[in-house]
Amino acid sequence: MNDDTGRALDLLSSRRFVTLTGAGISTDSGIPDYRGPRPVDAPPVRMPMTYQEFIASAVNQRRYWARAHVGWSRMTTAEPNAGHRLLTALTRELVITQNVDGLHRRAGQHHLIELHGRISEVACLDCGRRTPRSAVQAEMSAHNAGYADRHADATVRPDGDVELDDTSGFVLPTCAACEGRLKPDVVFFGENVPKERVARCLDAVANTAALLVLGSSLTVMSGLRFVRQAHRLGTPVVVVNRGTTRGDDLATVKLDLGVSEFLEGLYSERSRIVDERADSFSTTGAGTGDSTSITA
Repeated sequence: MNDDTGRALDLLSSRRFVTLTGAGISTDSGIPDYRGPRPVDAPPVRMPMTYQEFIASAVNQRRYWARAHVGWSRMTTAEPNAGHRLLTALTRELVITQNVDGLHRRAGQHHLIELHGRISEVACLDCGRRTPRSAVQAEMSAHNAGYADRHADATVRPDGDVELDDTSGFVLPTCAACEGRLKPDVVFFGENVPKERVARCLDAVANTAALLVLGSSLTVMSGLRFVRQAHRLGTPVVVVNRGTTRGDDLATVKLDLGVSEFLEGLYSERSRIVDERADSFSTTGAGTGDSTSITA
């Protein structure tokens, strides 16, 4: 264990902490990220469609949904990994995730805000009706028979879609209530996170003892704002990410580590402290006030 890792464990092992997670916590589940380290010969990562592009034309919506239709079946096979499960065991404080994959929820995370929404839900832009993504997927399969199979070799992208250029023949899904335009119920680039969602996160960060950032490059302001807030308040910030982040200069400790690897170490340290407190309690008897919970 190096000195920085030791400092990070000391900061978090006996403090309550809010957690902010990014794509790096889900890479061990087989979901790629946009900005993490990549092989030298890997093709450039295409950035996601913006909200303005999506609403601009049916052509753009067709391109989005065709790619998403092919990628959806692969996204749904992803399972929570050790990092998701360890974080669930470690904290009852708020977890703010920038991910839309739903893996924290499936891991049983107790107190969760999905900052950018959830890709498993679809919203109508015209009447506001919400629909499960599975129902929209079934509609697309019915109107585009064999489409996903024909493009099964397409490269999967971080948002659950694939690399696919020719989408002109794809039949768009429409709202079952009004035949309006459908959009996944997630925050696209160029779209604002709902204000009440941001306010809840800011309140949690203002009232915690530390902020832990896991697997996020903090490139977008929706996540970086919480690091800036914690730094302004003098709250310790631990950033764990492969590669540099926009928050490195604001971090109390920055670790270039895998998320699961770090959380395994934190879980072990928490367990050690609990065992020591339990031994002390059995020695000194009742009335010490020590807790044997490993949760924050």
